Amino acid sequence: MTLYLASKNPGALSSSKKNWTKFKSHPLAYASIVFLLLLGFCALFIPILSPYTYYDINLSIKNQPPSLQHWFGTDDLGRDLFTRTWNGARISLFVGIAAAAIDLVLGMLWGGIAALAGGKVDEMMMRLADILSAIPSLLMIIALMVVIGPGLHTIIIALSLFGWITMARVVRGQLLQIKHNGYVIAAKALGASFWRILFKHLLPNSLGPIIVTLTLTIPSAIFTEAFLSYLGLGVQAPIASWGTMASEGLPAMEYYPWRLFFPSGLICLTMLAFNTIGDSLSNMFDS
Repeated sequence: MTLYLASKNPGALSSSKKNWTKFKSHPLAYASIVFLLLLGFCALFIPILSPYTYYDINLSIKNQPPSLQHWFGTDDLGRDLFTRTWNGARISLFVGIAAAAIDLVLGMLWGGIAALAGGKVDEMMMRLADILSAIPSLLMIIALMVVIGPGLHTIIIALSLFGWITMARVVRGQLLQIKHNGYVIAAKALGASFWRILFKHLLPNSLGPIIVTLTLTIPSAIFTEAFLSYLGLGVQAPIASWGTMASEGLPAMEYYPWRLFFPSGLICLTMLAFNTIGDSLSNMFDS
């Protein structure tokens, strides 16, 4: 009983404060958080407040450079790229966060059940994960997109088919290290159920690696969505995502470079921000 209660002592709160202090000492990570918050704010409100919409066509102002009227310029149909870029941010961020959330739930359940059950159940579940990970995921995603048809929901489903495997392995590895700790043994002795041990004692004590993996899953999903949209397998016109905008801007790069610069630049900065936060969190939890 003492061991069980020890897992909930006030030292855990003190440790969390120390970890947060360590994280804030990394200026790049702190700047990345500010950038992502600003990115989310712009994605939510700029398409609403803008006098233009992402589908307005005005051929009389096509391919205009950035100006006070059109901050990011216009494309070959005269659509305002500033509005389209932030509307595309909505799509890209939604896909990344939604896919990562599904991967989180599936990975935690799969890896947690496998680790806690052990034996043949663990062996069977992880061998199935190994088989799925051996399949070229990008080719399977493209094949699924062709069969079902391109679209936002199809992208999320396709990304979720394979994305949970990494999370499941991380969760399983972490739980195998702590499942024999004293507080877990005490909980079992007190008659705690399988699910209570998993959700009350094991997963909360594995949040560090889980959060780190999650922060690295989001940029991967964003990049995959951008790549699929670049190939024409993502969201369809007139809806804009960063991938579709990059695909439309590449042929015009020589004469109208701003059409490629803004969406591709935001893709790079967003992926860099998430990866910087993930690296800083990893160093924080490992120290």
